Amino acid sequence: MVWHQIEPTPPHLTYLLLSAFLISYVLFTTFIRNRLHLSEPPIALLVGIILGPRALGWLSPNTCGINSCKDDAGDPSGVGGWGWGDNVVQEATRVIVGIQVFAIGVELPKFYARRHWKSIAMLLGPVMTFSWVICAVFVALIFHTDIATALIVAACLTPTDPVLASSILSNSQFSERVPKRIKDMLSAESGCNDGISFPFIYAGIFAITSSSTREAVKNYFLITVLWQVAFGITIGLIIGTTFNRILRFSERRNYIDPAGFTVFYLLLAILSVGVGSTLGSDDFLVSFGAGYGFARDGWFRKKTHAAQLPQIIDLMLNSAMFVYLGAIIPWYAFQPHSISPGITPGRLVAFLVLVLAFRRIPIVLALYRWIPDIRTLREALFVGHFGPMGLGGLFLAIEARAMLENDSAIPDPHPPRYGRPYTDRERAVEIIWPLVCFIVFGSTLVHGLSVLAFSLAHHFQRPAEKRAAILAAEDDPLEGMEHEGGGGDSEPDSEEEEDGGR
Repeated sequence: MVWHQIEPTPPHLTYLLLSAFLISYVLFTTFIRNRLHLSEPPIALLVGIILGPRALGWLSPNTCGINSCKDDAGDPSGVGGWGWGDNVVQEATRVIVGIQVFAIGVELPKFYARRHWKSIAMLLGPVMTFSWVICAVFVALIFHTDIATALIVAACLTPTDPVLASSILSNSQFSERVPKRIKDMLSAESGCNDGISFPFIYAGIFAITSSSTREAVKNYFLITVLWQVAFGITIGLIIGTTFNRILRFSERRNYIDPAGFTVFYLLLAILSVGVGSTLGSDDFLVSFGAGYGFARDGWFRKKTHAAQLPQIIDLMLNSAMFVYLGAIIPWYAFQPHSISPGITPGRLVAFLVLVLAFRRIPIVLALYRWIPDIRTLREALFVGHFGPMGLGGLFLAIEARAMLENDSAIPDPHPPRYGRPYTDRERAVEIIWPLVCFIVFGSTLVHGLSVLAFSLAHHFQRPAEKRAAILAAEDDPLEGMEHEGGGGDSEPDSEEEEDGGR
């Protein structure tokens, strides 16, 4: 009789396994970060793969495959699995990335954009444009796609992911060895460029979906440039600045308690995502603009610094999503199919290697003398390498597929089935997801393990007598990177900036 009460359903097992993983990680956080030099995303991704259909099969969410809905074992029925369709995955990644870019805006030093706009402009302009073009060339040459499809896939891979960047660049011994101006610059870039990727991705989408060049140019300028980007960042700054003043008013009169003061941060982030998505604007630029506008004077950051809310969000939301990603990686789609015969394991690996090697490193090395916050060649190499691709790329991939499936930003729960002959639009729908998933998978592992590689390399480069007693446990600045005392040039330059905006 007792056995009938036991309900080991897939969702119930998911709650059990996910919470057990997070508890295990929390118990050894400092050891994992500072001794093993690992971050949450690659560990969570590997846990998802191990628990998923390709290994133990304890987590078996359904995924959508070529011409049918399949689980990762290739079963077209997906019987015994559970999971989210594209529409729910899109909203989950929207909220997680939106909260993350809001957090980045909040955590940046006071009036950061005013004093470091040249560095950010170079990363969001020439560097992102080069990344987009070179990735598109690789897609077209390796997988034999049309130019528009190549541009769409490349746009999904162009931004630096704020989730991965935040996990690696904060709260570890390694992060203290990187100059603060480099960490702030990379954080600001990752906060902006998921939103800045919209003009890149819609260039390819309008090229496929528009009936004429004139219509494509008109839609691109009015919808993407003006409404999504320009209006998005403007409304975000207005939201952030307005609620900064409202919260100050409430706090001065003791209308808000400490718990409400802290949770206000998360609520405003979700509000920003809601405003952006409801208006059909650029969600991520709205969220980043709101976070930056809300905390650009440093008042809120100083008040809540001890709460460490961004770190709690990282652990709960981001890690859980990477476990889920590991369980839904479409392994079956990494093989040739009638609609995408160019996808093979060998080509995917070659594509990953080329993207990691040429997407950012050459352009940053070529332009670093014009990026004020990068001062040495080694810093340029670090910044060029450190361009992880993650949840933001998955969101953009689903957004692109939605536009190609039904001309809206809301995707079908599962991709439609197509019959031969296939059009370029239909091929694009099927090729975007597996390519982006594979690169995100590879980037999560490579960039997530980079901290370990950097630490070990620096350890063995030292003379034996200067090495730390524990392997790779050095805590001094990385060689070739210029550090500044007192927090570097990211700190406010004057007392006026300290009080500005009050």
